[in-house]
Amino acid sequence: MAETSAADQSRLSRWMVLLGSLRQPKTGYMLIFGFASGLPYALLLGTLYAWLTDAEVDVETMGVFSLIGLAYAFKFLWSPALDRVDVPLLNRLGKRKQWIVTAQLLLGAILVILSFLDPLSSLGLFSLLAGIGAFASATQDVVVDAWRVDVADEKATIDILSTVYQMGYRIAALIGGALALFMAERMGWPAVYASMGGILLAVGFLGLFAPDAERSEQAMSDERADLATLREAGQLEPKVRAWALGAVALLWGWALVTVLIFMVRSLNSDPELRPDSTAFVSQMGPLIVVATVVVPGLIAGWLEAMRKRGRYVLKHTAPSKDGFDTALDHGYRALILPLAEIIGRLKWAAVLVIALVLTYRITDAIWGSFAYPFYLGELEYTKDEVAIASKFFGVGALLLGLALGGALLTVIGRMMTLTLGALIAALTNLLYADLAIGGERMQVASDMTGFTWLTSLFGADERLSKLMLTIGMENIAVGIAGAAFVAYLSSIVAKGYSAVQYALLSSLTLLVGTLGRPALGQMIEERGYYDVFILTTLIGLFAVVLCLIEWVRQARLGKEAGVVAGEAQPAE
Repeated sequence: MAETSAADQSRLSRWMVLLGSLRQPKTGYMLIFGFASGLPYALLLGTLYAWLTDAEVDVETMGVFSLIGLAYAFKFLWSPALDRVDVPLLNRLGKRKQWIVTAQLLLGAILVILSFLDPLSSLGLFSLLAGIGAFASATQDVVVDAWRVDVADEKATIDILSTVYQMGYRIAALIGGALALFMAERMGWPAVYASMGGILLAVGFLGLFAPDAERSEQAMSDERADLATLREAGQLEPKVRAWALGAVALLWGWALVTVLIFMVRSLNSDPELRPDSTAFVSQMGPLIVVATVVVPGLIAGWLEAMRKRGRYVLKHTAPSKDGFDTALDHGYRALILPLAEIIGRLKWAAVLVIALVLTYRITDAIWGSFAYPFYLGELEYTKDEVAIASKFFGVGALLLGLALGGALLTVIGRMMTLTLGALIAALTNLLYADLAIGGERMQVASDMTGFTWLTSLFGADERLSKLMLTIGMENIAVGIAGAAFVAYLSSIVAKGYSAVQYALLSSLTLLVGTLGRPALGQMIEERGYYDVFILTTLIGLFAVVLCLIEWVRQARLGKEAGVVAGEAQPAE
């Protein structure tokens, strides 16, 4: 009885902590900031393509336009600077709030300005503003993540704040997706983006009153001590680290400038004078991947090898002399050292791991920007129908897929779930291929499973039912694959560098898919959607092959670890 009473009191105390944390102002602002993070992402990388479809912008142009998503893929590059650079006149708001409020006000203003532009006649300015908005949105994501960690305490715990953030983000996805489509059907796109911009401006004003927390003296002391280890005897010489960091910065800078030049030339040219998207992706795409992933990885691996061999290392401690030395240490610690650690730990297997990371989510990453043109333009569904099928029913199916993925990770294991997720995510592209040629098979599947009858109870016709079934099956597959992929990424990062390595690897998942969109848009224009869905299926199957190879590698590692453990046991 006493044990039962103690257990009940423990449960009650946990519920009291939960209720207490929900009453904290920090929790309320976390919900608002989560909403502010999700809304521009939904509007700039999703719903905007529905507007472009209505404006009769061609699909190839949309593929080029979608390169603004690279801002999210490369946000780790400027994230270290956000810790140390202040916004003029706004720095009094606090280290995090100054950037959060700036980003929110900028995003609100951009959405309002977009509402006054015609996407077809002002495509250059339209894309420039959308690109700045994507950069501001990615920056806001970085700083909001840091704010959540900074302000967490015993009452507003990091777990509660993270959960509330996700709630706000998902609410924004519905408002920026489903509600935006409903509004556009009745009020037009300018009214949608003007109202959404007004919401973000209001959020930015509310952000002025949000609590902020400077890093504690202990945290700053720990950071200084961590940086100081880079200048101890046995560590790489500062000049070697500086050359390596400079080389990587030049490579990343070249890649970004190359993509920007291609975007500007494409979006400011007549269709007949536009640079060939397929040629750009086939010629420059591999070079961009080599410059942003392969060569930095080789540099990081070489640095780690030199350090272990004792070459180019300090003989004595060499403290930093000025701000430049400190900036060098921060840049190296944030960008190069995590990469060097993972390359040094995985060795040649890093090639397999990076290839898997680059290709695992490519099917949904490359196809996402063309979903609205496909639904609204090719299949001629209404905005209301797309909102119901994609945003309401589709989100529910995605959540179901995430739950199934979590269960499968427990039941059949990580690598089997990862491989299964890659396979079904690739094969669901064939369902869209069927829709592209009339959808007869999907209609039969909907009728035979009773799905048509079930959806008819809610007012959906046969035509809408097959779209809902297709989207639902794809989102379940994507949910399973997503849950498995997060678990896989979490398993290969090192504890000391988990945040940076996870951010780097998760950013790479967007790289190839984003770079491939212009070529995919050109292919849609020239050959239609059916051939594109067959191609994306084949690309997805390549990721399945890599999963199988990685599965074998991990199984061998497990056996080797078991043998070593067995040899270490004392003889009976």
